[in-house]
Amino acid sequence: MTYHDQFIRACRKQEVSHVPVWYMRQAGRYDPEYRAIKEKYSLLEICSQPELAAEVTLMPVRKLGVDAAILYSDIMNPVASIGVDFDIVKNIGPVIDNPIRSAADVERLTPIDVEGDLGHVLETIRILDRELDVPLITFAGAPFTIASYLIEGRPSKNYIRTKEMMYSEPKVWFALMDKLGDMVIAYLRAHVVNGGKAFQLFDSWVGALSPKDFQAYVLPTVTRIFAELNDLNVPKIYFPGVSSGELLPTLHHLKADVIGLDWRVSISEGRKRLNGKFAVQGNLDPTVLTGPMEVIKQYAKDIIDQGIQEPGYVFNLGHGLFPEASLEKLRELTDYIHEYSAEALKTVVRP
Repeated sequence: MTYHDQFIRACRKQEVSHVPVWYMRQAGRYDPEYRAIKEKYSLLEICSQPELAAEVTLMPVRKLGVDAAILYSDIMNPVASIGVDFDIVKNIGPVIDNPIRSAADVERLTPIDVEGDLGHVLETIRILDRELDVPLITFAGAPFTIASYLIEGRPSKNYIRTKEMMYSEPKVWFALMDKLGDMVIAYLRAHVVNGGKAFQLFDSWVGALSPKDFQAYVLPTVTRIFAELNDLNVPKIYFPGVSSGELLPTLHHLKADVIGLDWRVSISEGRKRLNGKFAVQGNLDPTVLTGPMEVIKQYAKDIIDQGIQEPGYVFNLGHGLFPEASLEKLRELTDYIHEYSAEALKTVVRP
């Protein structure tokens, strides 16, 4: 079996034959075959069955020809192991039975037992390590994003209770950050030990914070996560979610390899704000996929033209795929990214 490593090479700022591409939420609801599986099983039920979770992970690799697989899972999976009861409710998202609101609530959280409670996730990774001919990306939710669910009790638009704890109960906040940081470190380390070839830390909602608050209340824990996982010889990606462009200049000391960008900051501007220290990933607005193919290709071309100006670029979306996306358009887009970038890389002149 030939192993394709263009994604790994791009993450390490090495030369590539074409721009590699994968899509956040690529194992998902845009695929009719996946929707049929979801009629029988919930997300958490799929995750609990390693063979089925592995098959769902493999489906977009076979159908789209992407350069990396992303583990089929959910950012909430590990919190069950630390003592949080939750459910993924249709059309809502994570719902927490007993939200965390006090020091006593934080103290009750227990250390994660990855092998004991999440062995099904590790078995899925081991299956995929045997089956895939492209790298497997695993992932975890970052502490702020997980905390926002745990404190609010469900998805939020303004994060009032979360910010209230930050500002009013900083000792409680940092105790929660420490426990969630420990959870993420143990979880991601186990992923790599069992066959993960890269990982992404999703901080989907941290763009709700000002740079000052991000630096004070969140960045120390994110920095610790990457520092403690620095010994793992795999690409490490930080995705600070949507509306996070103003946070990019604060990331210079992070021991990550790749920073994911949303569509509000261009690839070129993102690199400037990051001081050229990282490979970058992104950043097509997912809703562009609702347009005709010629429009989608023009947007992709503009992004690729910026991406290839320096080594270290992975094509992706600025956020996850949505259910209305077209499987056929995604397949055509993937082919276009490969073909156009392969030709463009032959003629690009870098400083």
